[in-house]
Amino acid sequence: MSRHLPQVNDVPALDAEITDIDAYMTQLGQAARQAATQMRRETTGRKNAALQAIARHLEAARADLLAANARDLERGRESGLDAALLDRLALDEARLDAMIEGLGQVAALPDPVGEIDGLRARPSGIQVGQMRVPLGVIGIIYESRPNVTVEAASLCLKSGNACILRGGSEARDSNAAIAACLRAGLAEAGLPDAAVQVVATTDRAAVGRLIAMPEFVDVIIPRGGKSLIERISAEARVPVIKHLDGVCHVYVDASADLDKALAIAVNAKTQRYGTCNTMETLLLDAAIAEALLPRLVAAYAEHDVELRGCARSRAIAAELAEAEEADWAAEYLAPILAIRVVDGVDAAMAHIDRYGSHHTDAIVTENYGLARRFLAEVDSSSVMVNASTRFADGFEYGLGAEIGISTDKLHARGPVGLEGLTTRKYVVLGDGHTRG
Repeated sequence: MSRHLPQVNDVPALDAEITDIDAYMTQLGQAARQAATQMRRETTGRKNAALQAIARHLEAARADLLAANARDLERGRESGLDAALLDRLALDEARLDAMIEGLGQVAALPDPVGEIDGLRARPSGIQVGQMRVPLGVIGIIYESRPNVTVEAASLCLKSGNACILRGGSEARDSNAAIAACLRAGLAEAGLPDAAVQVVATTDRAAVGRLIAMPEFVDVIIPRGGKSLIERISAEARVPVIKHLDGVCHVYVDASADLDKALAIAVNAKTQRYGTCNTMETLLLDAAIAEALLPRLVAAYAEHDVELRGCARSRAIAAELAEAEEADWAAEYLAPILAIRVVDGVDAAMAHIDRYGSHHTDAIVTENYGLARRFLAEVDSSSVMVNASTRFADGFEYGLGAEIGISTDKLHARGPVGLEGLTTRKYVVLGDGHTRG
């Protein structure tokens, strides 16, 4: 059987050449669905060969990739993109190295597809278990970072899925150059081009069509700002794996080791500001607030972090700005931190339940019982004891690369790696068994 299914090589590569968005996206969807059928039966060896081939083509195309990115950056500066967006958009030698290294890391990960868990004999004599299988076709919508194109493609390929990738308009030349490397690597490994397709148009109507094709697309994963994810969640006709906010907390209990608490609280806020697992609100037990808060104020001052506090915290540290109600639910993604003094773990958990986003929350404590309660009762995708919230990451969890972090409760929750891009089906093994 030929491995070359109907391809999209005849699809226009430029916005100006795509006049019918609905027809174009339908063609991508049809090709992806056929490619997904083939990907279900691909071996680990062939998938790894594709990842390694893509890495080689990225290495060979360094100059072209950097030139394409330079065009995107120039266009971004002309259109007034702020410094943070330009930084996320930029590719340099180090980021290219990381993209290439990431492909090797994904290739080295265990392949979850085909694993059978929980196989057990039933009284009837049959054996019942669950097999891990690909989701099928995954649509991924993202902004700014062109490295996401490689990360998303690598995870979808290794987990046996086909994917349709729609990057932001600001990275159109970078993504087109990366897409050429993806196609070359797939062809070299004998996989269908349509296993990874990068949408060639920046027309927003393409997003609307992508999220409304349940006949072709099995799940949508949006990566970007809150407005993008809210739009996708509201309009999608296929399941969405998402998180809207990263309002993460650290609660310092009365029994905490204060040196440990200081290190964790400073790292959780200042290690990196613009990530969804950065702490945005610090909760201090009243019993240790007077001893710890002045030390925290001094430490945060070294990082130029603006502090906004409740009345009780400002009574201890008058230099804190007055926090408003909106601060408790804010995802700053900036060197700003809200601080609140609370009366014990129940008050801390009540605050987290009211204002948090179910992303990542941590307790600093030497009380084993309270730690167990916090783990059991805080309803977040990651709950931590005596560790910085910045550890909420697929790489740190041993998942390899991640496609994002989910705060949903169905299917995938927390960092979404290879297993999060698969599902399970029941398998039954018999030997002529019939039901009486």
